[in-house]
Amino acid sequence: MVECKEFGYWQGYRCHLITLKNKDGYSASFTDFGAAIQSLFVPDRDGNAADIVLGYDTLDEYVKGGSTHGATVGRYANRIGGAKFTLNGTEYELTKNDNGNSLHGGEFGYNKRLWTIENTTDGDEPSVTFGLTSPDGEEHFPGMVKIKVCFTLVKNGLSIRYNAVSDKDTIFNLTNHSYFNLKGEGNGDIKNHIVQINAPKYTPVDNLLIPTGVMAYVTGTAFDFQRPKRVGEDMDNGRLPNGYDHNFVLGEGKEMRTAAVVSEPTTGRVMTVCTDKPAIQLYIGIGLNGEDGKSGHKYDKYAGLCLESQFCPDTPNKPQFGSCVLRAGEEYCYTTSYTFSAE
Repeated sequence: MVECKEFGYWQGYRCHLITLKNKDGYSASFTDFGAAIQSLFVPDRDGNAADIVLGYDTLDEYVKGGSTHGATVGRYANRIGGAKFTLNGTEYELTKNDNGNSLHGGEFGYNKRLWTIENTTDGDEPSVTFGLTSPDGEEHFPGMVKIKVCFTLVKNGLSIRYNAVSDKDTIFNLTNHSYFNLKGEGNGDIKNHIVQINAPKYTPVDNLLIPTGVMAYVTGTAFDFQRPKRVGEDMDNGRLPNGYDHNFVLGEGKEMRTAAVVSEPTTGRVMTVCTDKPAIQLYIGIGLNGEDGKSGHKYDKYAGLCLESQFCPDTPNKPQFGSCVLRAGEEYCYTTSYTFSAE
C-alpha cells in the first residue's frame, strides 16, 4: 500500500510524506525534503512493531535540524580533507563546513533539498523513487548530475537503490544517514546493541576525523567487530571512551555482501546491512545533544547508530583508497539494504 499526504511548505513548494506498508507488518514513511526516511516500523520477537529510526514529526524540524536524520546525503557523503580535491588536473575548492573540511556535500547538501517524487509502485513490495538534478558548480563540484533514489519496502525490510549520471567527470558518493535504535526511537541509548562488522580493516583518522591514508587491521583494537560485541564494550573499558565515528573497509565495490549485523537483546530485533559499496561508516550519535525528536522524545548522545555505506572518507585525496570518480555519461548504481528478523 502507498499513501501520500501533504507535509508542509518549504520556500513556497509543497512537501509530502509518502508511506509504504506491506502485509508482513512493516511500514515506512519518507519525505521528499532530503529524500529522507522519516519512520520505519519493524516487529520485535513478540510481533509488536516499533519505529526504529530517529527523526522529526514536522517539516519545519527537518528544515532547521542539524542531525541529518534519515536523509540522502551527497554530493560527497562524509568528509573531504581541506575541502578541496584535484580532478583531471583542476583543483576544486569546496565549502568548508566542518573544521576547515567539507562534510556531506557542504552547506547546502542533498539533505536540505526538495526532491521530486518520480514514481511510486504498489503491491507486495511497494516503492517510492525520488529525483534530483544537482547543477554543475553546485557547492563548487563539477558536473550536472541527475539522481534517482528508490526506496523499496521488501518483505522484511528496506532496500535503497542509488542511480546517477553526470554530464562531466565528477566525484560522487551517496549514502543514507538514518540513525537506528532497535529498541525503538527515543527509547534510551544504543550502547548495549550487539554489532558485527565484516571488515578486516578500518581507516584511522586525525583529530579532525580525516583519514591518515592508512588502512589498518582491526584485529586487537577497539575497532574489531569481526565477532559480535556490545557497541559500548570498548567505550566502557576506556579503550575508546568517546565511541565511534569511523570508516570500515569492506573490500572491492560492486559486490553485494553482508556488511554488518546489529542485534538488540531486549526486543530480539536483528538488522542485517548488505551493500555493494566498498566501505561503511559506524557513527553512534556522538553529536546528538538532547534535541527534540518524534513523539516528544529527546535524542541525547548515543540515541541511535548509523551504518552509512560509502566510499572511504577523503577518497578524492587518497588514491590508495580507490576511485570515487563518476565519469561523464557513466551510470552510478549502488544498492544498500536493511533487513530485519527477530530472535
